[in-house]
Amino acid sequence: MKWNKYTLKTTTMATDLVGSMLMELGIDGIEIKDNIPLSQEDKKKMFIDFLPELPEDKGEAFLSFYMEELEDEALKLKEIREGLIELKNFTDVGECSIEKEVTEDKDWLNNWKQYFKSFTVDDIVIKPTWEEIKEEYKGKLLIEIDPGIAFGTGMHETTQLCIRQLKKYVNNNTNILDVGCGSGILSIAALKLGAKSAVGIDIDENAVTASYENLKVNKLSEESCRVYSGNILENKELRDRAGYERYDIVVANILADVLMPLSDIAHEHLKKGGYFITSGIIDTKEEEVVKKIEANPRFEIVEVTRQNEWSSVTARRI
Repeated sequence: MKWNKYTLKTTTMATDLVGSMLMELGIDGIEIKDNIPLSQEDKKKMFIDFLPELPEDKGEAFLSFYMEELEDEALKLKEIREGLIELKNFTDVGECSIEKEVTEDKDWLNNWKQYFKSFTVDDIVIKPTWEEIKEEYKGKLLIEIDPGIAFGTGMHETTQLCIRQLKKYVNNNTNILDVGCGSGILSIAALKLGAKSAVGIDIDENAVTASYENLKVNKLSEESCRVYSGNILENKELRDRAGYERYDIVVANILADVLMPLSDIAHEHLKKGGYFITSGIIDTKEEEVVKKIEANPRFEIVEVTRQNEWSSVTARRI
């Protein structure tokens, strides 16, 4: 079945009202495009550290939505136009032009999977759950991941940098705290490398479900890795639950702007001699992150590793 894609041109100030109106008419899965710069808070929530330059924001926004060809197109468009006329009484909705194009039938929810293929990080194979393992990968340490709607396939350089550091410092007695755990890939990697236990924390509630599902896929028990949702920087109860001076490694693959305040408290969760492994650091932020960690008298920098334009900083609690 083919789908009709409609793109409605409106104003940025009207996007919320127009989007709500479309949903009230039974239209879900709305895509919004505009040139409004993201705030720092938005970047933190979306795991974004840098963005390409956007064109000038002219107050225009484009809302796209899909309808099956079998739907009563004329009636639905009539209802949309009537809704837009009503909204004009409350805000500037712009020209409200609607353009149509026909798209191929696709599984929009799962279409991204074609870009996630099996790959290796040194002698570790990371494989999506829906792929069969390749013959040349058999016998290697295997991690299976379905990120779902949580962040973290392992393909990004920052995740690979963290995995390589975990290989250096994990042993059979290691207890690890994974801050910003996403799909659980770093906790799973640590456990597969022999770690004794892991605790994952993420601000996204979806990360809890994704992590537990991926633990199951990798034949790891929920007892080996507990996962919590919340902001460790702001939630004292969450920090208490995680525990103090009990971890051999705190690993965090998150934004540089989050890593820096995290470096003020990470030592409190580490045993003396434990390691603080960080990544998610674009090269232009590396020096700033290093200086911030060095400013904590409880840490000494052990090494900085790099892959393309990304950096990982590892420090030891002293």
